[in-house]
Amino acid sequence: MQIQAIAPAKINLTLDIMSRRPDGYHEVDMLMQSVSLYETVTVDADPNDTNTEGSITISCNKEGVPCDSSNIAYKAAIAFFEYIKRTHGDIHIDIKKQIPFGAGLAGGSADGAAVIVILNRLYNTALKVDELCEIGAKVGADVPFCITGGTKRAVGIGTTFKKVPKLTKCFIVICKPEISVSTAKAYALADSRTGAKFSYTDLCANALYKGSVRNVCDFLHNDFEEVLSLKEINDIKSIMLNNKALGSAMSGSGSAVFGIFLTEKKAKACAEILRGVYEDVFVVTPVKEGVIITDIKVSE
Repeated sequence: MQIQAIAPAKINLTLDIMSRRPDGYHEVDMLMQSVSLYETVTVDADPNDTNTEGSITISCNKEGVPCDSSNIAYKAAIAFFEYIKRTHGDIHIDIKKQIPFGAGLAGGSADGAAVIVILNRLYNTALKVDELCEIGAKVGADVPFCITGGTKRAVGIGTTFKKVPKLTKCFIVICKPEISVSTAKAYALADSRTGAKFSYTDLCANALYKGSVRNVCDFLHNDFEEVLSLKEINDIKSIMLNNKALGSAMSGSGSAVFGIFLTEKKAKACAEILRGVYEDVFVVTPVKEGVIITDIKVSE
């Protein structure tokens, strides 16, 4: 049996790092938004095969993506079967990447989320969304959000969600420079800050309730961007803001930058300018879902 799903990228409208916990994780407060840039994941397996020697293999269309046990998709499959307490036969996971990796757009987490949702359908386990998210949290902090998608306020280590109004219609340009950012280094720099920590997330969430994209863009913020202070990030933001973006910020731990526009025409015009310098440039819109199953094929 073969099941295919798509899983969207995410951007961080805000990312406030509140504190470092004794267990090494960080308390965060952030607004996350799914966008129409998708990974396509296909899982091929026989749900009736419980061969204890079954293997999990991965293929991917992008060079540089690990296709071994270090891939989040592999870890997600292992976590799923540990959760349902059963063995499996041979499983193949194929990933068609569109989301740049090392970008802060949760591409790997989207792959893991898709695998969990697909396996739940493939093995007819009928797990609820909360259970799928519980599995995802064992694999990565962004995986639960990638399962559910939409617009959410994430607190704790980023796996506990609060409902907020959806981001109203707009167009978003995403640009990833060649540089990548070490998440560990970014957190270390954030930990070295002194003084009180301010919550932009509160202000941005209030703007969502008012339904004003312009107001939301007044409070876009990322603590990582602030402590890293990278020239490439600032250059991209300047291009976006000089070309009619209402606001711009880095996503996650970077290095992708996004700008929000009121019209598709303005977004596309900015994207064309950016493509003269950068390879990975996308024009997307907010979406309200996470993983969506798109195709099911039953072997004859």
